[in-house]
Amino acid sequence: MCNWLTDVYGKPLFVVENGIGLDEGPDGEGRISDSFRARYLRMHVEQLREAVRDGCDVMGYLWWGPIDIVSAGTGEMRKRYGFVYVDKDNDGAGTLARSKKDSFAYYRHIIDTNGEEL
Repeated sequence: MCNWLTDVYGKPLFVVENGIGLDEGPDGEGRISDSFRARYLRMHVEQLREAVRDGCDVMGYLWWGPIDIVSAGTGEMRKRYGFVYVDKDNDGAGTLARSKKDSFAYYRHIIDTNGEEL
């Protein structure tokens, strides 16, 4: 897609609102293991790196969203998007406490290495 957009429009690209919603929650120890999210992120950053190597001017990349959010379409919290878990369920119950998911450390590593170490 980046190559096509570059070929057609010849403009710099900024990828926004890329992410994946998963039905997930803490395990018995309070950990949120979301290796699928980290894998999804890695695959997309790898493709962006390839697009840059192909000559695309990729200015940036933003994940949608960094913390779990209420779905604008359904008002639900069941589907989670972020690297940070928010303790809230669909009926509004919860403490709103935040905790880092396993993917948080992976995204931080990508940022720290500017995507060079995936």
